[in-house]
Amino acid sequence: MANHGSEGEHTLQERFGTKQSASAFYDKQMLNHLNSSMRDFISKQEMVFIATADSKGECDCSFRAGKSGFVRVLSDKTLACPEYRGNGVMASLGNILENQNIGMTFIDFFENTIGLHVNGTAQVIEHEEFLKTIKQEKEIGHAVQENEEKIPERWIFITVKEAYIHCSKHIPLLKKLDKEIHWGTDKEVYKGGDFFKAKKTD
Repeated sequence: MANHGSEGEHTLQERFGTKQSASAFYDKQMLNHLNSSMRDFISKQEMVFIATADSKGECDCSFRAGKSGFVRVLSDKTLACPEYRGNGVMASLGNILENQNIGMTFIDFFENTIGLHVNGTAQVIEHEEFLKTIKQEKEIGHAVQENEEKIPERWIFITVKEAYIHCSKHIPLLKKLDKEIHWGTDKEVYKGGDFFKAKKTD
């Protein structure tokens, strides 16, 4: 169990009597790298949830999506997640500039109803620099240049520190429906407009 979990986790495990089950989970399910099954799982995923926090600990959780394998597995310790043109807020990237810690959750809603947590540290790299530095330059360069609108502006490089299962029991089995995706669009109608009525009217 050494080096697994935060002080807060261990405090509550002692308080609520879950230390033994937590220790078993740490020992049997938590890795400091991505094994072959985890790498294969990520290479098939079309979405990921990303959690970051600024230097004050104020958090943001964001959703990313793309074609299967849009988050690239570069090694058993390294992932690369593309950043496309968004709303210009840069919430996740801004947090990473202040605080490199990152948490990612990949969930398969459509086949195995299972999830994978990946925690580590992150840095932001511009797209051109990314293509110059990665070993898979030709493979990834070809993949991201199929359509100019899909070329990432920059990438999040993740160094993996923890990887472990998210249990299946509460993950619903969903069914995909056809939807035209307008990658990189600035048209409000495709972005959801003012769905939550947040625009000020005064």
